[in-house]
Amino acid sequence: MAKLTLCSDWLDVCSGCHMSLLDIDEVLVALLDSVQLLSTPITDLKHPPEEGADIGILTGAVSNDHQEAVAKRMRERVKILISMGDCSVFGGICAMRNFFDAEQVLQYAYTETDSTAPGQQVPRSPEIAKLYPKVRPLRDVVKVDYYIPGCPPSANTIAYVLTELVAGREPKWTDELLRYG
Repeated sequence: MAKLTLCSDWLDVCSGCHMSLLDIDEVLVALLDSVQLLSTPITDLKHPPEEGADIGILTGAVSNDHQEAVAKRMRERVKILISMGDCSVFGGICAMRNFFDAEQVLQYAYTETDSTAPGQQVPRSPEIAKLYPKVRPLRDVVKVDYYIPGCPPSANTIAYVLTELVAGREPKWTDELLRYG
């Protein structure tokens, strides 16, 4: 039987969700008998293959045009897309920026912090991602098949969802899976 293929990537995020993915420990090792990792921040392979993959996981909110392109490419190339972590599912802590004007945020970050050297300016270049006025959860940009909330989601919840999908079953949510601890 051919292995299922899995890709993951992160958008505007702290990487805690991918750390929780690694925290599934022995389950991850067991899943590798049935799953082949194609591209993830963990493996440093940058993009899901053009020929596609079975499962994609995206963590983080969509805050700029580069992240939107990553989300759309992942959605186009995977059969099942999982939105993992509160930033991806709801906008999370990243959405706190929505209370401020995007230009204000850039000015503060690049010119006004205590650690900023005098005379600094906001970098401007076509190669730099365009910051959107508002941070959005993944579902506002692409169709999502499954959601795994949490900041970060528990390793047990991630393990359960992946194990169920690999077995060809629909994950069933319980109170225990939606509680971190």
